[in-house]
Amino acid sequence: MDLVIRDARVIDGTGGASYRADVGVQDGRIAAIHREGEERAPRLTGQANLDAQGLALAPGFIDMHAHSDLALLRDPDHSAKAAQGVTLEVIGQDGLSYAPVDDRTLAQVRQAITGWNGDGSDIDFTWRTVGGYLDALDSAHGGHGIAVNAAYLIPQGTVRMYAMGWEDRPATPAELDRMKRLVAEGMREGAVGMSSGLTYTPGMYADDSELTELCKVVAAHKGYYCPHHRSYGAGALQAYEEMVNLTCTAHCPLHLAHATMNFGVNKGKAPDLLTLLDAALADGADITLDTYPYTPGCTTLVAMLPSWASEGGPDAIRARLLDDATAEKIRHHMEVIGADGCHGVPIEWDTIEVSGVSDPGLASCVGKTIAQSAAQRGEEPWVTARRLLLNDNLGSTILQHVGHEENVQEIMRHRVHTGGSDGILQGFKPHPRAYGTFPQYLGKYARELGVMSVEETVAHLTSRPAARLRLPDRGVVREGYRADLVLFDPETVAAGSTFDAPRTLPVGIPHVLIDGRFVMRDGRRTDVLAGRSVRRTP
Repeated sequence: MDLVIRDARVIDGTGGASYRADVGVQDGRIAAIHREGEERAPRLTGQANLDAQGLALAPGFIDMHAHSDLALLRDPDHSAKAAQGVTLEVIGQDGLSYAPVDDRTLAQVRQAITGWNGDGSDIDFTWRTVGGYLDALDSAHGGHGIAVNAAYLIPQGTVRMYAMGWEDRPATPAELDRMKRLVAEGMREGAVGMSSGLTYTPGMYADDSELTELCKVVAAHKGYYCPHHRSYGAGALQAYEEMVNLTCTAHCPLHLAHATMNFGVNKGKAPDLLTLLDAALADGADITLDTYPYTPGCTTLVAMLPSWASEGGPDAIRARLLDDATAEKIRHHMEVIGADGCHGVPIEWDTIEVSGVSDPGLASCVGKTIAQSAAQRGEEPWVTARRLLLNDNLGSTILQHVGHEENVQEIMRHRVHTGGSDGILQGFKPHPRAYGTFPQYLGKYARELGVMSVEETVAHLTSRPAARLRLPDRGVVREGYRADLVLFDPETVAAGSTFDAPRTLPVGIPHVLIDGRFVMRDGRRTDVLAGRSVRRTP
């Protein structure tokens, strides 16, 4: 064998009981598993040996909701994910990413999601197609590849932007045909499905009939639909039901992104969501979901605006904010009516904490709520928020403290649940989920709170997402499968990241392998770049 991992507690990803074994790796795959007590001779031998000393050996974790679209190209180290044991990320989330595009669309989307990924001024955008972007991942960093594997979802908002701009109107038949062709091309080039951000413009302007037609294309290519749906606040249950009905009509598998029930109106209502999903599953619907193990959410400040204020794109947003009468109308919608950008709930400025800014000169805002910054200046919160939006060129990111712990725990127990970090890596003070989601599941929720056993928790993070992605050789410790593996200590594994120190790496995860190569060894990042694009299985 190239490598033998000895005396490991194998947690194989199926949810079954763990067992002791030696695991042999050859040519990037699991070549042999010799269980303790098995009558098999001779014992596995290897060119290299790693004494696991009772560490748990699990399949590499799959992050079903990641925002590393540019980080993978920018940072060969990418310890934010590698150190967590993540061996595969699903990017292209929330309906906005960088392929497929033309020159106009690329410039617009770069500005629209600066808060997620930076402005991209350090990236060579040589591609315009989905296939070109996946090729760029494979040839990144001097042709060596990327830190961890990546799968891509076609972003429906970007597709709409490409086909018809930022207009709030139904697509014409010709425009819909163009969007369908773009989705089909992206699927043929390797995307695993399509995402939407239905509280983000311009994707939110699509009606159900338009989305259904696009989902039919996705289904024909054996992909899945991953919506950030229209509300996680007021009307959340109706928004979930809309996505279930839409995808059932299209006969398209559904994966619900960061499936939370937030804001005061939804306290204790996770069982209502799960009842809805259980009924659909009993009727034969193909549904999965992901969550992150924290209560606050994270997005951009500009996303809080009402959708009408965002029609026309970033330049139009700025023009409206600069106009006093229009800005007052925006404030009224946000503070009194409840803007659709804030999920139909009147915004509470004391829950909106600035986590990152594009302009370093605005760093004094980071770590404070809008309400706190406004009080320090002796002005109304909207005045502070409006100034920040304009001065930071719409690039500010926020933490939104609107979640409920009982909802988080109830949803993560569900049988179709998977793990997703929703990790935004930009900003001075990002959400700690970007660096801590997977050890947080294993440490806090499995070991400390006992919400699930460690075996069941690992299944949520490995085999379940692999099944959704239709990956035939990942997600389980099994002979013949890829040697994407993580060794962790169930007694000490924990997220190091906190809201005060969000970029602290986890503890208790000493070794991570991709294709049998150590990307983390003895708790340190190696220089190995074993990650590649993972393209849809035909």
